[in-house]
Amino acid sequence: MQTSDQLPRIFQANLARLFERVIQPAMHALPVHASLECGEAATMEQFLDRAAAQVDNYTANEAAKAFTLTLAAIFERQLSIWAPAIYRDRAIEMPKSRGFQDFLALCAQQAGIDLEGELGADLSEMFMVANVVRHGEGSSCEKLKTAVPHLWDEAADDYHDLLAGPRIPSEHLRIRTRDLVRYIRATSRFWGLADPLPMAVTDPPYRVEESGGVAGRTSG
Repeated sequence: MQTSDQLPRIFQANLARLFERVIQPAMHALPVHASLECGEAATMEQFLDRAAAQVDNYTANEAAKAFTLTLAAIFERQLSIWAPAIYRDRAIEMPKSRGFQDFLALCAQQAGIDLEGELGADLSEMFMVANVVRHGEGSSCEKLKTAVPHLWDEAADDYHDLLAGPRIPSEHLRIRTRDLVRYIRATSRFWGLADPLPMAVTDPPYRVEESGGVAGRTSG
């Protein structure tokens, strides 16, 4: 058995363990409030409770963004391992690649994976989000806001940026648990489609339900 044939299943399992044992429990443990109260507080206790709720929601959003960065970095690293293995096993020279998009296209081509639909869109979105989380303002932020405007909700009453000063668009990027579910489904599905071994998992058990909830297995 060639090395490149074994790697997709290993990569998929590693992503699943990270999501089920670390990301999912951490996000579920963070308090999140459906709406935040504003205006003049009647008492100091009420003021402190409102401030705590704002911090809770801000922290949950920061955690989701950090986990997106983690997923994107791991997936990119996996692509950079698999691509050379494919070409090495086939004894052909690998084209030069300059990062995520190049590696993704190269690996998808070798595995016969179509990136034109939802799968490719979610993977590209995840990587753009990761760039915004890493760098803040810049071309990635502008591109993401144009491509995926629903990640910004100017009318939302459940989030307040805690930074002082003028509004910074990258700080109002909202990543929720349902977005993390889309990203883990996309990354694990990619490796399932690339897996040439018997019983490959091409339909991972991670879904966002129509009600807005999250469906999927939990870690044991």
